[in-house]
Parts: sequence; structure tokens; C-alpha cells
Amino acid sequence: MDDPKSTRAEAVALFRYGLIADLLHPGAEDAGKKLYERLREKATGAYCIPGSRRTRVAVETLKDWLEDYRAGGFDALRPKPRKDIGSARSIPQEMVDLLIHLKDEHRDYSVSMVIDEARRQNEHARGIALPFSTVHRLLSRAGVMKKPPDAPISKDHRHFSYERAGQLWMSDVMHGPAVIVGGKRKQKTYLIGLLDDATRIVPYAAFALSESTVAFLPVFEQAIRRRGIPQRLYVDNGSAYRSHQLSLVCAKLGTTLIHARPYQPAGKGKQERFFRTVRMRFLPTLGAQDTASLEGLNRRLWAWIEGEYHQRPHRGLDEQTPLDAWAMRSGDVRIPGPELDLRELFLFEQKRRVQKDRTVSLDGVLYEVDAALVGEVVVLRHDPSRRGAPIDVWHQGQKACTARVVDAYANCFVKRNHERKTVEPDSAPDAPKPALRMRDLAKNKDGK
Repeated sequence: MDDPKSTRAEAVALFRYGLIADLLHPGAEDAGKKLYERLREKATGAYCIPGSRRTRVAVETLKDWLEDYRAGGFDALRPKPRKDIGSARSIPQEMVDLLIHLKDEHRDYSVSMVIDEARRQNEHARGIALPFSTVHRLLSRAGVMKKPPDAPISKDHRHFSYERAGQLWMSDVMHGPAVIVGGKRKQKTYLIGLLDDATRIVPYAAFALSESTVAFLPVFEQAIRRRGIPQRLYVDNGSAYRSHQLSLVCAKLGTTLIHARPYQPAGKGKQERFFRTVRMRFLPTLGAQDTASLEGLNRRLWAWIEGEYHQRPHRGLDEQTPLDAWAMRSGDVRIPGPELDLRELFLFEQKRRVQKDRTVSLDGVLYEVDAALVGEVVVLRHDPSRRGAPIDVWHQGQKACTARVVDAYANCFVKRNHERKTVEPDSAPDAPKPALRMRDLAKNKDGK
């Protein structure tokens, strides 16, 4: 039921945000670099652009996206309809040949320099529109924008550490102990943890019965409520971290989502060190009563994190405790204000068409909505971890109602509203009188 145009626009906006996200919060590795230099580095990469066969993005285009996001947020990155539909934008072939020739002869020329030189050599070019993005695209397709084949390629692995709390959070999943579910069977758990790079504080961590996006997002939400909004979130390439929903949440929060390079786990060494501490100092202390339920296991975990891990001197912090480090470095942490409704932001969205009986189906559960929405396509915003709970129904960008699970038995006693044509007595004086009902006849017969 998804609208193809809306889905494509959102995919394009997410792609654009992914390219400019780290430009919004420059890190220590970018110190001393000017913005244009960082834009040029990004422009040299090859990308899979949604809805396009192109693989390159121009510097000026990246700069425009950055300005759009700063001015209007995530929605400003959605593609806008062209203003020149129906008009010709092609460049004459002789000018195309000249542009390609100039760039091929002078590989060190920028696109702007190629355009200026073409206009200097050909006086007819002065009256021709040569958009930067169009020229960049045709030069890329001609193969003259590529790096020389002998350009050096190197891998640089270095230890890194951010200075301020909230500049970088990292997250990963660890296999946990089995717990009793439903009072009978045992089920394996997964520890989903987040770690602040600068202070080693655990914003939040919890055991879950899966390592999916549905399990991760509530942990991420609780972490934000407790320790603010991170500038960057560094994760691996698991399906939970590659989900569309997580990308959308990070984009709306203004958080840069960074995925580790495949087969290079060294980047999350601090997170792995925390998990090793959990295995060495926490898991051996668990008793049968601690694994009797998932809730009990998580209460025990958080008591250990706050009472021991956060209070213990850390070698990576020059023997400071994580709490002391947080107190000294958390001055710039972005705390979510009252204008940011985290509950709404973390809700999942699904599109459905309302059936004639006023119902929509979600995850096998039938919900009842307002009768005015019959036949309309609506957006259901829900928390997947609370199956059967009331859900928000949105229509045309506004909240229309709250849907609840259908109560088929109660609907047996609900009076239906049927439209009937009525005739006023004054307008039809000769109209026949309505027939007596059976109970009226019985009254007349008994004389009552």
C-alpha cells in the first residue's frame, strides 16, 4: 500500500542525509580540514544513488544538501519537483566535445575551471547554460573524472578517542544467558548495549529475546532519555543496524549513523572490552532467581552497571571512573527538549487501506478505526513490542484517531446509524398514517 513517489522521496532523503551526516558534526579526524576539502573527498567516492544510474555526487550538490538540511531539517532533503519541466536542457554536442577534451588534457582542472576555460575558448559558449551538476555528470560518464590507475591506495588504522561526552556512541550485541519465558521453557537472550566513547558510560543496555530492530530501538530510546542525543552512532553491519527504521530515526534526531567496515571489528574495541567485563564480572554472579525472567535479569544487570561498572576506575580513562569522566565532559550533551516527542519519533509506520467494516489489520491483529476513514489509505504508527495496544492512525499528515482492537462481541449491541428518508406532516397532509406495531395492537385488544 506504499505510495511509490513517497517511498522513493524518503529513500532519496535518507541517502542524502547519509552523505552529509558526518559533516554536521566534524570529529577529531577532521580537525584542520576545511569544509570544501571534506566535500571534495566525498565527491570522489562512488555511490548507489536511489532511482538513478549515476554513481557520483558533485561538490556543489553536497554543499546544497548540507545547506538545505541546516535550514529545513530532514524533510528539506526530499527531492523537489523540477521547475523547468518541458524545457530543453541539453548542451550542444560541439560544446560537450570541448568540455571533455579540456578535462582530458588537464586532469587537475576542477569542473568550474573547465567551464571557464570552455567559455574563454568558444565565444558561442557564453550564451549557453552550463550547469555545474550537468557538466560534472557528462565528464564522469566520459571517464575523465576518474583517478589515475596508479593512484596510491592505503589503509590507515589508528587508535581514536573523542574528547566530549555524546560525540560518539557505539553499539553491539552479545550473546547472553538463557532465561525462563512464560514460566516454562528457557530461551536464549542477547545483550544489546550502547557505550559512550569519551567516558565509557553505558547510556543504556538490556537483554532481549532477539537482536532485531524491534529489540534495539527501545534500548536506544531509553539511552537517549537517560544520557541525551548522540552526535554519532557507530554500529556494525547487522540487519538490525541496516534497517530503514533506524536510519529514519537517526535522521530525525540529527544523529550520524556510521557503519563499521566489514571484517574490521577493531573499530569497536571499547564495546568489546565492555562485553568482556560483563562476561568476567557479571555473568558468573547470576543465580537461578536472576534468570527466572527477562525482567529480573535486566534489573540485575542495571544494578550491576550503576553500582559497580560506573563506579570502578577505568584504565582507559587514566583510572577515572566513568561517572567522574561523564561529570567532567558532558557539558555539551544535547538533551531532548519538550518539543521532541520521543515516543512518536520511535514508532514504526505501516500503511493500510481501511476496509468497509472500519477495520485495518496489523501483525495479525484487527483494529477498528473511525467510520469516516472507510476506503482511505492511512498510516498506522505503532510500537511492535506492544502487540494489541492502541495505535495512532494518521491521514494526510494529521492524526485522525486512535485505533483499538476490535471487540466483536461488543459490536453486537452497538446501534447502527442508517439514513432514512422522513416526511414532515405539514409538507404532506394527505399522507397515510403508519401501520400500528404489534405491541400497539396488543394494547388495544386488552383495553390498556
